[in-house]
Amino acid sequence: MFRILAVNPGSSSTKIAVSDDQKNVMTLNICHSESDLDTLDGFEEQFEYRKNAILKALADNGILLDSVSAVVGRGGMMSPVQSGAYRVNEEMKQDLMNCPKYHASNLGAFLADDLAGRASAPSYVYDPVSVDEMWDLTRLTGLPGVERTSVGHALNMRAVARQWAESHNRQYEKVTLIVAHLGSGITISLHHNGRIVDMISDDEGPFGPERAGLIPARKLIQYIYDHKMNRKQAFDALQGRSAGLYGLLGIANTIEVEAKIAAGDQKALLCYKAMAFNVAKAIGQLATEVSGEVDQIILTGGTAFSPMFSGWVKDRVSFIASVEIMPGEWEMEAMAAGVLRVLQGKDTAKTYSQCERPPLL
Repeated sequence: MFRILAVNPGSSSTKIAVSDDQKNVMTLNICHSESDLDTLDGFEEQFEYRKNAILKALADNGILLDSVSAVVGRGGMMSPVQSGAYRVNEEMKQDLMNCPKYHASNLGAFLADDLAGRASAPSYVYDPVSVDEMWDLTRLTGLPGVERTSVGHALNMRAVARQWAESHNRQYEKVTLIVAHLGSGITISLHHNGRIVDMISDDEGPFGPERAGLIPARKLIQYIYDHKMNRKQAFDALQGRSAGLYGLLGIANTIEVEAKIAAGDQKALLCYKAMAFNVAKAIGQLATEVSGEVDQIILTGGTAFSPMFSGWVKDRVSFIASVEIMPGEWEMEAMAAGVLRVLQGKDTAKTYSQCERPPLL
């Protein structure tokens, strides 16, 4: 039996799960208050704060680290990689530490490595947000030296896609799916014959509850110059409290947004509908890449729990393919299952290198 600890740091919480082979033993969502997070200065303080919260949660639930066979963390914004499991190494951690765009998932490898060290066990990340299997045709832009890359919720999207295929007696490697992950940031992916061949990331598609989404390039450049922003300030302006529904309405919680709509708030209605409209538009964009031959459209993530939002999207895209709502996330299960295959010898963990480039398709 292999005991696997999975760690998934998010913007306002850290999820942990313990599984014995395929049996879940414990799942916890450790919530972090905004007041606590606001006092943390930089990467190291975030790491210490979340590490201590995890250690306390494990101790409170009687989980001993020396019983753990491996620890897997959510992979962050590292260099483009192939899908699968990667052993955490120093090159990976340096890339994550020096990433110009902070994302909570960047802490996953550090937390996994620290906890694994205490358990004398190996540490991994699995299907990080930078998994890049895109067709070459999708990479080119009109600005020499600037290519599109795949950054998104690859872990949950592939897990949901595989689950759909299994439940419909289909092979994931033989279907074409469009999966929209509706979270604080929205990313949308095209799955074709077992690969995520295109990904609309949260900076080139729909705005989300806490993401600005696609901004007209000229206006974005002017905005940065007008506000005299440095690189970090410019990145920060595109996410968090100044962006998306949070920036437009002062709230990011979609339940609160819908309450405003029910109370007759027309601005909330317009913003929420516009977010759904842009999700539908991005789904349509990906459908053109396969000439509309899509087996299924899947809506997942937290906002997919909303019948109002999901209904708006479904009404606009159901002419392409049927739409299935699979709300929530399967990230913890996917991470644990991926590492279990490695421990059982059914798969091989890869070695991370910044120089790695996915094979051309």
